[in-house]
Amino acid sequence: MELTSGTRAFVTGASRGIGRALAERLAARGAIVGLAARSADELEAVRAGLPGDHHTVHPCDVSDETVVAEAIEAFVARHGGIDLLVANAGLAHYGPFRDQSLKDALQMSEVNWHGTLFTVHAALPHLLDQARGHIVVVSSGVALRSFPWGAVYGATKAAQRGFAEALRHELSGTGVSVTTVYPGSTETSLHAQEAADRMPDWTRVGPPPVAAGEIADRIVSGVEADVRSVYHPSNIWLLGAVHNASPRLSDAILRQVRGATAAPRRD
Repeated sequence: MELTSGTRAFVTGASRGIGRALAERLAARGAIVGLAARSADELEAVRAGLPGDHHTVHPCDVSDETVVAEAIEAFVARHGGIDLLVANAGLAHYGPFRDQSLKDALQMSEVNWHGTLFTVHAALPHLLDQARGHIVVVSSGVALRSFPWGAVYGATKAAQRGFAEALRHELSGTGVSVTTVYPGSTETSLHAQEAADRMPDWTRVGPPPVAAGEIADRIVSGVEADVRSVYHPSNIWLLGAVHNASPRLSDAILRQVRGATAAPRRD
């Protein structure tokens, strides 16, 4: 779909990182942006920096089915519909699964996976009613190959991947399309809540994180070209392809790129 003045876009996780950068790029094109995240104050700060005065703030926790549905209904009622939905909200807790609390594990599932489910479920009827629109699901490169100390986080991202892949086919002929995004290591606040000693060693090795704005630019291009998937950096695609062909080979490559902790087992 073409992103132009008047495009009505609803973005979750819009207060920071990729969501914020994407909101800025959509607003720069004249889009009407609905900003959704848990912090009303942070959303207001984002809105204040966007061009135009028609953007709306929708404080909500995407893990609450009722709340996220009410936020989307409020956006649709205010702007007369929705053209672009971006399911971007997410969080991560790192650590060995044997030591991780079920509270942290369930929170990741509720926000990353159930949040995506609730967000798309609430918006899809509106997109189908107008027979056009686009859904973006921001997954992660770890959906293609999960990493130690991120077992649950990787599982939530893989769930998003499977959901979005099937949904794109289900919506064939409806006028509504789906793009799945697989960012690599990105300069965001996703892991800000994690203490340094809980971050895996492999996160400190390898290429530096890419800017959130780079991911946002790729998402905009991907939506306009109606691509199935967006990978950035491009070696994320290569990681998935190699891992699908030979997990042992991808492990060997990751040990070279990210260090031994990225693939400690050799059997």
